[in-house]
Amino acid sequence: MIYYTVIFLIFSIMLIIFSLRSISAKNIVHSIVWLSLFLFALSALFFYLGSSLIGSLEILVYVGAVVTLLAFTLMLTGGKEFE
Repeated sequence: MIYYTVIFLIFSIMLIIFSLRSISAKNIVHSIVWLSLFLFALSALFFYLGSSLIGSLEILVYVGAVVTLLAFTLMLTGGKEFE
């Protein structure tokens, strides 16, 4: 029982750290990387909780589409650092 709680707390702490780093990053590329790490950690949490469908959809839809769209938008617009 303790083992499951510790694993859940580790995933939760990772999610909090990745989300805060994504929001507070000054460089937009770093923000996209932290966002993708957050989404991977969230899908890992879903897999851990036994919901493999939601975890798979999280990876396919959000990491595969949204982060890729943000990366292409960054490359096409030539985004600079936040001020």
